Amino acid sequence: MKPSPGYGLLALAALALSGWLLFGRAAKIPAAVVMPATSLSVETVQPRREDWPQERVASGALAPWQEAVISAETGSLRIASLNADIGDRVKQGQVLATLADDSVLAEENKQKAAVAQALAQLQEARSNARRAALVGQSGALSEQQLEEYRVKVQTAEANLAAANADLRTTRIKLTQTRIVAVDDGIISARKALLGDVVAAGAELFRMIRDGRIEWQAELDAQQLSGVQAGQPVRVTLPGGTQVEGRVRLVSPVLDSKTSRALVYVSLPVSSMARAGMYASGRIELPGRAALTVPDTAVVLRDGRSYVFVLGQDMHVSQQGVEVGRRRGQALEIVGGLAEQARIVRSGGAFLSDGASVTLVGSEAQAR
Repeated sequence: MKPSPGYGLLALAALALSGWLLFGRAAKIPAAVVMPATSLSVETVQPRREDWPQERVASGALAPWQEAVISAETGSLRIASLNADIGDRVKQGQVLATLADDSVLAEENKQKAAVAQALAQLQEARSNARRAALVGQSGALSEQQLEEYRVKVQTAEANLAAANADLRTTRIKLTQTRIVAVDDGIISARKALLGDVVAAGAELFRMIRDGRIEWQAELDAQQLSGVQAGQPVRVTLPGGTQVEGRVRLVSPVLDSKTSRALVYVSLPVSSMARAGMYASGRIELPGRAALTVPDTAVVLRDGRSYVFVLGQDMHVSQQGVEVGRRRGQALEIVGGLAEQARIVRSGGAFLSDGASVTLVGSEAQAR
């Protein structure tokens, strides 16, 4: 069946109308706004001003506070007994060893006899002098003879004094056969051997006075600034045990070879510190104001430290900073950052300079 000419015109009119409607509707639809893509959703934080204690980090050896050497004061005697060994805690005056005293006792008896003899001679001289004085009154003895009797009395008195001195010397030697502790402490070394014949001055024992151990921290000239007696110290022993101590004194001179000075730190007697250990520690100085940020906000790149500062346009800028002390999970910023700056708290490693970000958390709601 052949379509009529009127039907074709009607179809063309319908197509024209639909095209006009589509074109007009498209002209009224606004173009889509293209939003820049964000790099990361972040949370920001401002630096805080806090009062942080200053610290001096050092290392050094543990050594006795003071050592005492216990030696034989008399010689040529045999060690008869040993009453102390390494590690024993002893009291002042406690007997550590004894020397054979047979020969000294015999010498003491001899000196006692010498004293008795000198005393008898003195009594005889005095008696003779008294009789001579009576006879001299009658003129039977000359003045020279009387003077001789008086001199004999003085000589007898001197002989008695010398005999008494020798007896005291022997008795002192007898007391020296008992080797005693010179102070309270811990025996750290023993060279005495049972049966050994010792010489005068030979070392028999060595002890740590009061059992006190101290840390000898090594500091250079710059670190010494501000370190004073009485400041608290935290010492970390091998194995991780921490001991609290205090600065006892600071050496007034530096070693010419190492350019370091020793800081002597007293430690508690009951601690696990032992002489010969090597430990590290921190000396706490008076507090100083610090501008701090979370350690997660600082990014290390190419050997330098950076933070990302958020601008008003929601773009971040990479900014170099100088990092100082660390305390817990916070870092001190000593340069390169304004106190009013808003920096990215974490995730800076995924950002680049000029990146666009969005805020999350309470800050996003505040905006």
